[in-house]
Amino acid sequence: MRYILLMVLLFSGSALAAERVSVLALFPGKAMLAVDGQRKVLSDGQHFGDGLQLLEATPQHARVMLNGVEQVLTPGGAVSATYAKAQVREIRLVKQRNAFFIDGLINGQVARMLVDTGATHVALSESQARALGIPYEKEGRASGVRTASGAVPAYEVELKSLKLGDRVFNKVRALVIQGNSPSHVLLGMNVLKHFEIEQQNHLMVLRSR
Repeated sequence: MRYILLMVLLFSGSALAAERVSVLALFPGKAMLAVDGQRKVLSDGQHFGDGLQLLEATPQHARVMLNGVEQVLTPGGAVSATYAKAQVREIRLVKQRNAFFIDGLINGQVARMLVDTGATHVALSESQARALGIPYEKEGRASGVRTASGAVPAYEVELKSLKLGDRVFNKVRALVIQGNSPSHVLLGMNVLKHFEIEQQNHLMVLRSR
C-alpha cells in the first residue's frame, strides 16, 4: 500500500513539471502566467510545480527560472522547456514607439535595450550605469563620443556579461555617456554582429550565427 501511494505521489509531482510558460499580465511583484495552458498568478520568489520559479515581476517583464535556466519574458513572450534550444536561437521583436526593444541581463541585472544598428558599441547613460551597479568612474577609461549636440565626455568600460535569450557575451565593451542620455541602453553592433538581423515592417528577427 505504501509502495502504491509513493508511486502516486511521484507521478503527481512529475505531472506538475512546467513545459511551456508565457506571460498574460504583469504587475509590480506579481505576474499572471500561462503554465502549460493553465492560468497561474505568482508572486516574486514563488515556485510552481517542479522547475518553475518567478524570480521578479515588474510592469515591463517577468524574470523566471525554468528547469534551472533563467529567462526574461515580456507580454506575449513564451519559453518552452521541451524546445528551449529552438526557442532561444531566434528572438522576435515587435516594433514599439517606432523602435525595437529587447529585454536582457547586464551583469546579471535586468535591462531593457534599444536595438541600434547605427551604434558601434553598447552605450548607456551615467544614470543607467549607476542603476546597474557599473563602477564606470572607478574602473572605466575616460573617453568621449560625438553626438548631434557635439562632443560629450564618456567612459569606456567592460561589462562582465550581457545575456540575450540563451546567448551570453562576456567582457563586452561599452560606453557610459555623461548625463541622462540615451534614455535607453543602446544595443550596438559589437553584440548585434553575432546575429543575423531580419526586419519586415513591424517585426525584427535576431538569429544566432
